[in-house]
Amino acid sequence: MGGKGDFANIMKKGTIILLVVLGVILLIGISFVSSYNSLVSLNESVDAQWGQVENQLQARYDKIPNLVNTVKGYASHEQEVFESIANARARLAGAGTVEEQVAASNQLESALARLLVVVENYPNLKADAQFNQLMYELSGTENRIAVERMRYNEKVQEYNSRVKRFPTVLIANMFGFGPRTYFEAAAGAEVAPRVEF
Repeated sequence: MGGKGDFANIMKKGTIILLVVLGVILLIGISFVSSYNSLVSLNESVDAQWGQVENQLQARYDKIPNLVNTVKGYASHEQEVFESIANARARLAGAGTVEEQVAASNQLESALARLLVVVENYPNLKADAQFNQLMYELSGTENRIAVERMRYNEKVQEYNSRVKRFPTVLIANMFGFGPRTYFEAAAGAEVAPRVEF
């Protein structure tokens, strides 16, 4: 009779062990799914924030022709500056990747800085109401671009931190979630453009 009791005890212990193993597998599975979903959410958040940067870059892109045309009326012989702006706008319009868009945006900022240097040589232009309104709008757009870039970099930092942490790094590597690129200022951006009168 002791054989049936021993068998029942073994079955109880086996069932308990099986339940514990299934519980551990379930917890690992839940953790795995949670980490994956978190990476997807963070990745989408970075993409959405980049969309906000693109919205502001587009706003700048749309305002520049009016500004250039206003300046052309006063400074028609500054063709090189106008061409560099046109080239930078074309490069921005054709940029496909984030890195290409960042490089094109930086080129456009540099061209605009040269345009502002040209403006300093034309006091009548600086007194023009349309020019001043365009400069005000462009200044607001530049501020919004700066804010959206900062927010983008914050999202990238949050995402990159998660992608690199253990054990999430294992899941990230399995599903191709790699670190994202920060939006960085153009080389030489720390130096203000020189204005001579």
